Amino acid sequence: MIIRVVLALALSAPPVMTPSGPAPSACPVPVPARTSCAFLEVPERRDAPEREIQVGYAVHMSDAPGRRPDPIVYMSGGPGSASTQLIGFLAQMFPDRDVVTIEQRGSRYSRPVLACPETAQALLGRLRQPPADVGAAAARCRERLAEQGVDLRGYNTKEIAADVAALRRELGYDTWNLFGVSYSTRVMLDAAAADPGGVRSLVLDSFLPESVAWYDDRDRNLTDTMRRLGVEDRFAAVRERLNRSPAQVPTTDPLLGREFTARMSGDDVAAILAEAAQESDVAAVAPALVNALARGRDELLAPLADAAGEGLVSHEFGLYHAVQCQDEVPFNTFTPASRFFTLNADKAVCDAWQLPKAAPVNATTKAPVYVLGGADDPTTPPRTARPAAEDLPAARFQEFGGVSHAVFLTSACARARIVAFVADPASYAVTACPDDPPAARTGDLHVTAAPYLISRSPWLAAPFVLFALVSLAQLVSGALRGRALRAFGGLAGVAFTGLITDSVLTLVARNETALAVGLPGLAWPYTWIAVASVVLGAAAFLHERKLRLLAAAVTGAGFLVWWFTWVL
Repeated sequence: MIIRVVLALALSAPPVMTPSGPAPSACPVPVPARTSCAFLEVPERRDAPEREIQVGYAVHMSDAPGRRPDPIVYMSGGPGSASTQLIGFLAQMFPDRDVVTIEQRGSRYSRPVLACPETAQALLGRLRQPPADVGAAAARCRERLAEQGVDLRGYNTKEIAADVAALRRELGYDTWNLFGVSYSTRVMLDAAAADPGGVRSLVLDSFLPESVAWYDDRDRNLTDTMRRLGVEDRFAAVRERLNRSPAQVPTTDPLLGREFTARMSGDDVAAILAEAAQESDVAAVAPALVNALARGRDELLAPLADAAGEGLVSHEFGLYHAVQCQDEVPFNTFTPASRFFTLNADKAVCDAWQLPKAAPVNATTKAPVYVLGGADDPTTPPRTARPAAEDLPAARFQEFGGVSHAVFLTSACARARIVAFVADPASYAVTACPDDPPAARTGDLHVTAAPYLISRSPWLAAPFVLFALVSLAQLVSGALRGRALRAFGGLAGVAFTGLITDSVLTLVARNETALAVGLPGLAWPYTWIAVASVVLGAAAFLHERKLRLLAAAVTGAGFLVWWFTWVL
């Protein structure tokens, strides 16, 4: 997944704390040199400021000779996602500027942390029989947070935006450039409206306008994405089939570490795919996945079931629920009721928590704004982002083809455009990027669940490794002893394993998610090289009548059985 790539880019030298500003704390993740981490103390509720909380942030100081005075300040989306782990990635994007990452109050690197394992566990329990009661789990979570002194009314977009403005004053920057993605685009736009003199420019990637009824739009957004990807009808057929007869899919509960069998209906698959397809790598392989499911290849649902579980530990659900229940759910009708269990679970939580409905902000700004949207985004599509951007006085909107959610994480061209905009926001002119970035291209795929199973249990690849070693031994011994059949048999085996390995690595370099659906399409024609290797090895045994050649021939035959029956 792209997140692992981003984290790898973010890792650099150990942190070096700078003496200026608030007293630094140890950074919670590896960060580049010249980076300090600290907490901003703010009221939990600014209308009742008795209790204070701590908002985490990090500052990377640029040492470029032409360092610009106005930094980039970034916040991740969610709600509830962490930001600090991206500071190294952003520092590479903006080497001539300081980079500030600010966490959302209540998220993983702030204090208190509004985790809600009760609802996370119940949400995964919706795939069990009988399904878990999300509302009851929410009540338990709220009671526990209340015992810790948490007032959930203080965790909303208005307060998070006020934290951004407060941090600028704390750090002493005259102006800075705000950078939000997904949910935090709403935060950053509100922050710009609340602090107009302190904002030089805004970058809004995957814009989530306040005016959009996100829950009511969710099913349509996914349908539109499937249409753009050319599989709308087949996806509808898969959904209908699985609704009639849900698939039984083995998976693991990430919170308990236990295996269980998930019951996945068509609507469950749609709900999980709507979340997973936010990543451009997933959207790129969605057509191959849907086509395979349309042929009954339900074993390919295992990656989706695992993704559902892994998503439950990606952000803090207590904060997520608090924001959604005040700023999003009350502004949706849920008529008709959603077919997505994830959205119905959010509604159940909010019914249990009974938090007050937030007052609309209708934020705007006169600062230059650059809005990016991915054409395949099933969460914040250009259909809703573009008109909202056009309502901002100094905004430019750009749609990126072949990209899904969080455009800057996938597209190098988008990153270059963001840097160019921030360099000169007043006069920046939108310049087109080519569609379908190389990272998203998969080419033809031979559908099989084997690569994904091997990624989970590498020992399953033992027959492939053994065949490669035996082939290499045949090649070396045949070449040294002048045995042509043996040498050519080994050469064919080495060539096959080398070509397969190279094609897989090439695919992974472009889009490692594709391995959840299958192997490169060349795997099938390459297979005949392996067949030739085994035939030549058998011929070498019949010619030389040596026991070790019989063992090599048996190994090759066993490999072909494994390859044809399990892999292909």
